Amino acid sequence: MSRYCSQCKKSLKACICEWVQSLTSNVELVILQHHSETSKPMGTARILQLSLANCHCLVGEDFSDNTQLNVLLSDPHYCHFVLYPGESALAHGAVGKRSQDKKVRVILLDGTWKKAYKMWQLSTNLHALPLIRLPDHLQGNYRIRKAPGDNSLSTVEAGYHILSLLEPEQDFSALIHTFNQMIEFQIKQMPPGVFESNYLR
Repeated sequence: MSRYCSQCKKSLKACICEWVQSLTSNVELVILQHHSETSKPMGTARILQLSLANCHCLVGEDFSDNTQLNVLLSDPHYCHFVLYPGESALAHGAVGKRSQDKKVRVILLDGTWKKAYKMWQLSTNLHALPLIRLPDHLQGNYRIRKAPGDNSLSTVEAGYHILSLLEPEQDFSALIHTFNQMIEFQIKQMPPGVFESNYLR
């Protein structure tokens, strides 16, 4: 018998499926996940995959020749954006003007900042796509993993915020609820004092 859930891929003890809710979104998400993230128990991309029917997840590092991604990018019915804080990144409000009557796909890079930067550099098929950014004031709640700054967001938090900004009429708070439940469970598994000493400094 497997010790891992077949749905969320986490250990049965840490299964998050009871908190996952199916959500509807007009905006599609494409997660490009660095292969080093696939086996991390604290990974959050899976929450987006389980919650959103129109969410794709591709694993690798250099996606330039990734057939599935290139098929998606060649679809003339969609306008594609990369959520990445480059110098030319646009505010989310520009998405509607750029997409016009087309559907919208947003590409997320799932990995550490260093890994995400490398993925961006290597994946030349992304370079012609417009970049969009999240507001600077947003703060992450990924308390069980080190982050380079207070405004660093996990993949599920980034997905939640961009969907909420692009579709303000929809309620995507279930994504954050699942994320918070996962965090709280992991904190409870830590020996007394470990969380405070390692993550609240």
